[in-house]
Amino acid sequence: MPELKMTDDLDLLFMALPPRVVSRLRDVNRRDELLEVVLDLGREPEARFPGEAVALAPDPVMREDIDYIVARVGAFTDDNRAGIERTLHRISAMRNRQGRVVGLTCRIGRCVYGTVDIIRDAVNSGKSILLLGRPGIGKTTKLREVARILADEVHKRVVVVDTSNEIAGDGDIPHPGIGHARRMQVPRPQLQHAVMIEAVENHMPEVIVIDEIGTEAEALAARTIAERGVQLIGTAHGNTLDNLIVNPTLSDLIGGIHAVTLSDEEAKRRGTQKTVLERKAPPTFDVVIEILEINKLAIHDDVGEVVDAYLRGFITTPEIRQLRPDGEVEVISARARDLYEEPVRYAPEHVGKATIPYGRELRVFPYGVSRNKLERALQDLNVRAQIVKFAEQADVILTLKAHYRRDTGKFQDAVAAGIPVHVVRSNTYHQVLGALREVFNLSRMSGEERALQEAQAAVEHVLQTSEPVELSPQSPYLRLLQHQLANQYQLNSQSVGTEPARRVRISK
Repeated sequence: MPELKMTDDLDLLFMALPPRVVSRLRDVNRRDELLEVVLDLGREPEARFPGEAVALAPDPVMREDIDYIVARVGAFTDDNRAGIERTLHRISAMRNRQGRVVGLTCRIGRCVYGTVDIIRDAVNSGKSILLLGRPGIGKTTKLREVARILADEVHKRVVVVDTSNEIAGDGDIPHPGIGHARRMQVPRPQLQHAVMIEAVENHMPEVIVIDEIGTEAEALAARTIAERGVQLIGTAHGNTLDNLIVNPTLSDLIGGIHAVTLSDEEAKRRGTQKTVLERKAPPTFDVVIEILEINKLAIHDDVGEVVDAYLRGFITTPEIRQLRPDGEVEVISARARDLYEEPVRYAPEHVGKATIPYGRELRVFPYGVSRNKLERALQDLNVRAQIVKFAEQADVILTLKAHYRRDTGKFQDAVAAGIPVHVVRSNTYHQVLGALREVFNLSRMSGEERALQEAQAAVEHVLQTSEPVELSPQSPYLRLLQHQLANQYQLNSQSVGTEPARRVRISK
């Protein structure tokens, strides 16, 4: 694996800063860690490093300091951003009510080579890839190197749609960091979607690289491009795939979500209520990569399958990769697929029915079953139960098919002692959930019905009183159903709190 190499053109930025600020920056001598230089009128200038800010002068920033920088950088566009020609630095302005610049954020742009090695297989696959992650974690840096690799090493026709000149730098000549990829600049941010379509229609690219897909028009343009067989490499607002699924503006990137009414027969066959959520179309992006840390990623390599599973209440876990200090890629957690399987049903004498003494929680003994999955399933079903350590303490035993076959005698003894045994085929969340529904004699979607009933009552209350309502904590899937219901009534909804108490708040 090649080592990470970095270029920053920092001296060109220093030429645009006031000399007293530059002198202090050179004294600090931490240029490789520098993130940004901040100058606000009437305050001391600051240099910001990871987790720390350092004052750069004892005197406050004067109007002359602001004007000095503005005169030495490119023109500010509608998004109040400017740059320095042939560098990746971004200068963002804050203005007063009269439009005069009163603050500047000079963000350091670096070209880092080697950051894409961790996902090179996905990049070379020809699949469309969407990168997610919090601001400043390195999405744009990876986009830049992806453009260079696909243009220079894979020899594809690559066009970069550069809305704020962050990918290929300011000025008419692109930064060498994108290699031989071509760059189309966007005159105004609100025209990004139009330039995306223009790139396909006029320049015959095999790959389009786009940063910060954030509007419905841009999501629609991305779908149009993907349907023409062009590989898309992009970023979007949101930290995780879950964020996109519940975002009505951007959900089209992963296929879109809509409500479908099933026939009575089909609903009975599926074991669901008549109205369910389903994916509308194939995903625009085949692969979603969540950037957890700079060198640690979560990869969802089949977005359609992941979204379908999510909408049915199942959990799929991504593959986790990490770039080690020695340059080797380590797979921390391979992808596991917790797809739906019906629980195995044995003869009634082997299953039985748990009887719960009045006023006491059901006591469950897991034999070979994941305790974490059991705890989560009990929480999602919102039932009264406790997990015990010994079989003789239990009202019901939950075990795996393999364990049941291996230790049949033990389980027959338990049944003879009046403790029913429920057997599941595999150690997945949904298998455990299905077995517990049988234990508690719950309909398959009783949790959904309760969550939707609560949301419906909250919607009516908000419409009548205009007062916001917070619902009970629910799983991500049930919160998604509640968000969809609120959206049908054109009400605002957002998830608040942290797991396991995360819940939906509905308001006007």
